[in-house]
Amino acid sequence: MRVETQVCVVGAGPAGLMLSHLLALHGIHSIVLEARSRQYCEERVRAGVLEQTSVAMLEQSGLAARLHREGMRHEGLDLGLNGRLHRIALQELTGKGVTVYGQQEVVKDLIARRLADGGDLRFECGEVSLHQLDSAHPLVRVAAAGGEYEIHCDYVAGCDGFHGVARSSIPQGVLQCYERTYPFAWLGILAEAAPSRQELVYMQHDRGFALYSMRSPSVTRLYLQCAPDEDLTEWSDDRIWSELHARLDSHDGWKPNEGHILQKSVTGMRSFVVEPLQYGRLFLAGDAAHIVPPTGAKGMNLAFADVYYLAEAMQEYYRRDSSERLQQYSATCLRRIWRAQRFSWWMTSLLHRFASDSPFDRKRQMAELDYVMNSRAAATALAENYVGLPLEA
Repeated sequence: MRVETQVCVVGAGPAGLMLSHLLALHGIHSIVLEARSRQYCEERVRAGVLEQTSVAMLEQSGLAARLHREGMRHEGLDLGLNGRLHRIALQELTGKGVTVYGQQEVVKDLIARRLADGGDLRFECGEVSLHQLDSAHPLVRVAAAGGEYEIHCDYVAGCDGFHGVARSSIPQGVLQCYERTYPFAWLGILAEAAPSRQELVYMQHDRGFALYSMRSPSVTRLYLQCAPDEDLTEWSDDRIWSELHARLDSHDGWKPNEGHILQKSVTGMRSFVVEPLQYGRLFLAGDAAHIVPPTGAKGMNLAFADVYYLAEAMQEYYRRDSSERLQQYSATCLRRIWRAQRFSWWMTSLLHRFASDSPFDRKRQMAELDYVMNSRAAATALAENYVGLPLEA
């Protein structure tokens, strides 16, 4: 069976769904292919901090109603050193803030809107393979339960994550990969406990980094720096709460509320970028193109920026028959990606304990954190990057 569309989007995560929505607003037809079920996509708990730029994108594209009802806007965050907290006033320093709204909630909103608009979303689509990417007429073969079919399209958008088929479909030797693996991971929990503080706490501690966050008025999200091969079976609930209190409890008397732990996981930390982000008529976006350590809260926000640039470039192609912006897509995205990588690396290096550090390294790290806490210029640089740099015109 032959199916035709203008853009075939592989992957129904935030990048793929947002791209399909933006394309629809421009009058461009797309089909979204997703190997997993709709339920899996809507329930997968991931990032939850939206930059002001991402919030504005959701607002301008008509997707912010529930976000404004349920999202938690933050106008600052706390940096800590061994229990001593200092607030970085994001709103005061930049005129912007961030909004805590879980990635799974964004995905739910996007799926609901695409289906309401008559979008073609295909979940549990089976095995997907990409062909003729360097021609004017790429095609995507889908081996679904109901039988095989081919999608003929003008362009393919690879939004299927780090382990997806899109990037691996590019011939060897075309891409250059840049990668750094960090010598630690995050042990994360979701806890059925009301937030005890209204803004995030990033704590640098002699025992290792800890992060206090939240997902809703009744659920907190907390992290502990741990070994990359940490055995979760050795971490009882009591041990987790004890370690969280040891690292997070502050001198002013604040401490996280305890509650039933709903989920435990260990997340590795790495930085990854592939260049270029395009091959023939295939464009990579989101985790298929880059991974950032979560310290800087950039993952979903970078994905949104990628697909914004791609949708704008495709609009220019279909409205004006110009491929100039499509040809510039990779360079445009990479400027923002590397700035986000620098910031995420810097935040990670600033806040975590490195076993290989000498006493000199530790003292320098503490001095840098003290400088950020006490210099308005340094705090402003952090705040500007944290709330999100402007999108290029």
